[in-house]
Amino acid sequence: MIRPAAPEDVPAILTLVRRLADYERALHEVKATEDDLREHLFGPQPRVFAHVAEHEGEVVGFALWFLTFSTWLGRHGIYLEDLYVSPSVRGRGYGKALLAELARIAVERGYGRVEWSVLNWNTPAIGFYKALGAQPQDEWTVYRLTGRALEDLGGGRAGGEPGPEDADR
Repeated sequence: MIRPAAPEDVPAILTLVRRLADYERALHEVKATEDDLREHLFGPQPRVFAHVAEHEGEVVGFALWFLTFSTWLGRHGIYLEDLYVSPSVRGRGYGKALLAELARIAVERGYGRVEWSVLNWNTPAIGFYKALGAQPQDEWTVYRLTGRALEDLGGGRAGGEPGPEDADR
């Protein structure tokens, strides 16, 4: 069963986020808390959404997503941030059903695409996505601004504000 996530699913979603991060060799990077997820998924103006897969009454998978916008298409799209299904129930169609639900939402709402990133070494996921008809976008490279670089750029020095090294200019 695939359904929109509910506030009571937050502990299970966070557990699955941690399992995904562990699989991706990045568990140490997970900083999210239940309160973070609850606020962003179910706060007054949510900008991130989730669907869950249930098996025998237990949440065993999730898809967490948000809207993007393509200036070329002139339409919104869905960006799938995370897709995870517990290993014990893989192969039963939950991952495909979660993606099919996002595709259904995109078609119903007139969105132009559903897209996501996958680690280059994750060959099982790559094979799964290709079997669904998804195409890799090999000509694009993802860039990320985070940590100190984000703080430096966003902390008042962006936009041409002079720093001490600019005193002689």
